[in-house]
Amino acid sequence: MKALLFVIDTLFTLLVVAFLLRLLMPLVRADFRNQVGQVILKATDPLVLPLRKVFPPAKRFDLASLVALLVVQFAGTALLQVVRGFPLRLGSVVIGGLYNLLIMVLQFYFYALLAYALLSWFAAAAHSPVAHVLGRICEPLLAPIRRVIPPLGGLDLSVLVAMLLLGALLAQLR
Repeated sequence: MKALLFVIDTLFTLLVVAFLLRLLMPLVRADFRNQVGQVILKATDPLVLPLRKVFPPAKRFDLASLVALLVVQFAGTALLQVVRGFPLRLGSVVIGGLYNLLIMVLQFYFYALLAYALLSWFAAAAHSPVAHVLGRICEPLLAPIRRVIPPLGGLDLSVLVAMLLLGALLAQLR
């Protein structure tokens, strides 16, 4: 039973991250014309494109991607509740799904910042599509911190501060 829960949770986590990236990439003006963007589009198009007929995008905000993200999150929460043997209640699916989505977004940014910092250590990685997408996603989080704590002697502590803040927030929510 634990193995089945692990597999379902992992698959839905990967799906939610794909839909989260589908929502975030246009907001931060990340390019979909690279390998990362193409994978995200291919994975999320089957659900997002039909939803666009009902929820058209407004400038950079794609409401269909947000609805798809919520549908996938709620479906995963409901499936995990059923597999665990809990009764399926709409309120618990919605509240649990939103809470888990909040946790997942915070964890996503924590690990995105970690990967962004690690990739900055390698010159060759700076030109990869992954580094470009991570940079576009992480920079809006780091810019306000850099205004308060500027780089000290060439050492940028903004990633460390952001990760500490996200970690504290995650610890408070759990």
